[in-house]
Amino acid sequence: MYPDLLLKLSTSPVSLRRPKGLWRAFAATVFALLVVTSIRATAAEVQPLEIVTRSGVHVFSVEIAKTDEERATGLMYRKELAEGRGMLFDFSPEQPVSMWMKNTFIPLDMIFIRSDGRILRIAENTEPQSEKIISSGGLAKGVLEVIGGTARKYGIQPGDRVAHPLFGTR
Repeated sequence: MYPDLLLKLSTSPVSLRRPKGLWRAFAATVFALLVVTSIRATAAEVQPLEIVTRSGVHVFSVEIAKTDEERATGLMYRKELAEGRGMLFDFSPEQPVSMWMKNTFIPLDMIFIRSDGRILRIAENTEPQSEKIISSGGLAKGVLEVIGGTARKYGIQPGDRVAHPLFGTR
């Protein structure tokens, strides 16, 4: 849909009395803004999620990424993520999962979760904009992304339990 808009904008016979290169730059900027706006609106469903640790229960508000498009986009292009917020990726059924940080501007903790709701692995403070592959290291049904440093701050560790309907709890 948006590529057609860009084509129409860049080949329109309407003259704005501006240099052709400037018009194309403007059209490309409008297209980019439309794409980013579309991306940000994809994972709007927000649900509570709890992680039970030795130090207590920690509650997060998470956006749910369940479609291929939502999972592919994730938290890309975001400039900030509030404490207590995150994104839960649904990779049902349980499977080996690989992630990366391309086009992600903030460091994240990636928490890989098995189908029984137990944390399998945590990749802490992942490097923004990196194309390095971050693997689950086993079978995972979900991945929770939260602001970098969250796991250490709350003492979240592999083996801790995540309570959320995705894992049959709550």
